[in-house]
Amino acid sequence: MGRTERLLILLDALRRHRRPVTAAELAAELSVSIRTIYRDVQTLIGLGAPVDGEAGLGYMLRGGFFLPPLMFDEDELEALVLGVRLASRQGDKSLAASAANALAKIAAAAPKDLRDTIAASGFYVAPTAAASAPALQPLRQAIRREHKVKIAYADEKGAASERVVWPIALAFFEGKQMLAAWCELRTAFRHFRPDRIRAIAVLGERYPRRRAVLVDEWRAGQGVPRQE
Repeated sequence: MGRTERLLILLDALRRHRRPVTAAELAAELSVSIRTIYRDVQTLIGLGAPVDGEAGLGYMLRGGFFLPPLMFDEDELEALVLGVRLASRQGDKSLAASAANALAKIAAAAPKDLRDTIAASGFYVAPTAAASAPALQPLRQAIRREHKVKIAYADEKGAASERVVWPIALAFFEGKQMLAAWCELRTAFRHFRPDRIRAIAVLGERYPRRRAVLVDEWRAGQGVPRQE
């Protein structure tokens, strides 16, 4: 492995970790010595990469650092195409449009050969039976901003209720979605089908606990593994 290739792989490794990662962990991942990691990190910093941390404590790549699409290999491009096309089949028109825009930006910024690779991708995502769920867009907004929402909901038996919930996560399954939220009516975590929400209002009021804490509690109660 040449030095330039190793530096690019090290950047990719740093990008994958959202928390500081030690030189020993990076050395094991790249199959090099810890001393090599120390030297390479200093080289990256000298080249302008925003790497925080120091030997013995761990390293982390600050947000906002971008490698051009030239650095995407064929597997990475196929993963992007598949993810974008899956996102466009979730019953959320706004998300579908954003997915198409994201893929277009990647294609426009890429060298010609990568645009050809994207266009010629052999991945096709069949239309699903997912019902249109207008509530998905305001739910995504509320999750990002940690805002309460008021919903009019009908359960699987058609029983109607109104409640204020704190939306914390959306899960996507074949043909349907599921919202995880803290329900003020039940004073507990509950799960809701977005396509069964008959009316929704984002209240503009932040819920009193941070979403990250609520997600950890929900995950522990449901046995859901942490998502990187």
